[in-house]
Amino acid sequence: MFLVNGSPSDFISLTDRSFQYGDGCFTTMLTRHGTIQYWSYHRDRMNACLDLLQIPHPDWQQVEQWLDRVVRSDHRAGIKLHISRGEGGRGYSPTQVDSPNVTISDFIYPPHYEQWLEQGLSLGICTTRLGHNPLLAGHKHNNRLEQVLLKAEMDGAHLPDGIALDIDDHVIETTMANVFWLRGNQLCTPDLSKSGVSGVMRRVILEWAKANGIAIEVGNFALTDVLDADEVFITNSILGVAPVNQIGEKTFAIGTITKRIQEMVNS
Repeated sequence: MFLVNGSPSDFISLTDRSFQYGDGCFTTMLTRHGTIQYWSYHRDRMNACLDLLQIPHPDWQQVEQWLDRVVRSDHRAGIKLHISRGEGGRGYSPTQVDSPNVTISDFIYPPHYEQWLEQGLSLGICTTRLGHNPLLAGHKHNNRLEQVLLKAEMDGAHLPDGIALDIDDHVIETTMANVFWLRGNQLCTPDLSKSGVSGVMRRVILEWAKANGIAIEVGNFALTDVLDADEVFITNSILGVAPVNQIGEKTFAIGTITKRIQEMVNS
């Protein structure tokens, strides 16, 4: 099902500013038996991006009612919530636009994710580099052209995903997920203050690690730091936590802490 401002539709105006300028934000949510997982976290991240873009918050109570109409009853499925600034205006100025468009769509759980969760997946190493944009870093705004190019590169290499580095050669994320690794008992993940997307599942993992007394390092890391790790895994809201069994030529075992985090998130 597709909803536009609560009405069934799969069309949006050509004057919508998301189409024209990527002016808005979105989040993709896992559902289990008709319930959205970590809904409050997704709402938080949407509000943070809307505030940055100076787009009014929607009536969240109404949005929740719309989501309830779309959500599948499957064991696992997904919903995408997308908000644009709205329609109209001439040029970049947003001053003539004050009525955001809210679109909602559902989708089935990707069947290959089950295999990745159990067996892990292999990552390539992207040659395309992420630029720096501290103003928008961390937010899932509607302009995802860098990720499109990164994913196209991995598609060309016949790989499901790849490690993405920035213009300073720091590891940032993968084409579709946040990345974590273990060195001994220390959990590491990249700093996302200059580029990348800070996912809801990343927040869940960091909060879990802190609550369980696991040492955390968020910082600037080179690719060699990841390749020297004992365990590597990736996270996003739909996938959950998937172990990485290979990056380039380097192989990894599925480690005990990765399995422990999987049990917490994926069960």
